[in-house]
Amino acid sequence: MSLAQRLAAQIRAGGPMTIAQYMTACLHDPQDGYYATRPALGADGDFITAPLVSQMFGELVGAWLVACWERLGRPAPFRLVEMGPGDGTLMSDILRLARLAPEFAAAADLWLVEVSAPLREAQARRLEGAAVVPKWAGALADVPGGAPLLLVANELLDCLPARQYVMTPQGWAERLVGLDADGRLAFGLTPSPGAGPEAAPEGAIFERSLAQEALGAEIGERIARDGGVGLLIDYGRDRPEFGDTLQALKRHRKQPALACPGGADLTVHADFPAVLAAARQAGSAAHVLTQGEFLRRLGLDHRAAALARSRPDRADEIARQRDRLASPEGMGELFKAAAIASPGWAVPAFQEAA
Repeated sequence: MSLAQRLAAQIRAGGPMTIAQYMTACLHDPQDGYYATRPALGADGDFITAPLVSQMFGELVGAWLVACWERLGRPAPFRLVEMGPGDGTLMSDILRLARLAPEFAAAADLWLVEVSAPLREAQARRLEGAAVVPKWAGALADVPGGAPLLLVANELLDCLPARQYVMTPQGWAERLVGLDADGRLAFGLTPSPGAGPEAAPEGAIFERSLAQEALGAEIGERIARDGGVGLLIDYGRDRPEFGDTLQALKRHRKQPALACPGGADLTVHADFPAVLAAARQAGSAAHVLTQGEFLRRLGLDHRAAALARSRPDRADEIARQRDRLASPEGMGELFKAAAIASPGWAVPAFQEAA
């Protein structure tokens, strides 16, 4: 029985499910969930993340982590954590850059937070022989405390489940996944008074991800307690706004969200205002930039120029990679970079936004 059939049976037995419940099932069902069974990254997969666009992304993030470590007083040991490490490319690039700072690598206690068995295997292959031996955890709470935290998470927030609410003539109604007259998965509404802001036009869609907010609070609390900084990079909004951002991607093409449960990557936009508000409430400072501004402050243009000089045969390709990472037409504006940090110190690259 397919995941779609099992979800239909579940709905017939217990009623419609929230968008958040549907996302969780599609992504993490042990038998047929996308990340549990068949995550497909890269040009031949379903989507491409920034580390797969160019090595420059991971190298600059690595340089940023080293700069943060130095500004924190070069603590030893410290927890170097990546949440949602994909196929390990980003951490591989970070550790290659870290060879230039051997004391950083020597002080790092490396943890990868990953729930997907196939991706853990890919990460282990990618990091085989790395200067720092990784350990794995299923959640940030499983990573030992008692030492400063340097955390990075690229495109993690977008796969955390969200609920959706629609403003109708009668007020807010929650969008649910139920069944149509033919027994197929279909969207429906149920009244949900007061679920969203009072001032909203008819037809407006309000998304809220308690899971994203909980992660912001957890990182903020951990950093407030142990010190350090977390870097969250994702596509999403840096100010409150309405809109339906639920999407399914398969082979780099958008699919209807209900078309192939478990067979496509299902995401929503990161809600950075809510995530960072939760981190501040937990006692940490928080800042946000566009990805393009963040990477350019770290020297993306200079790094691209240096690579082009060393490989003139690839100069055009390197320029395209730079533009994809940082231009408004590429990932530069839609993607944001947020720092959650210990209060009272200037976070590299973000200090102008403090």
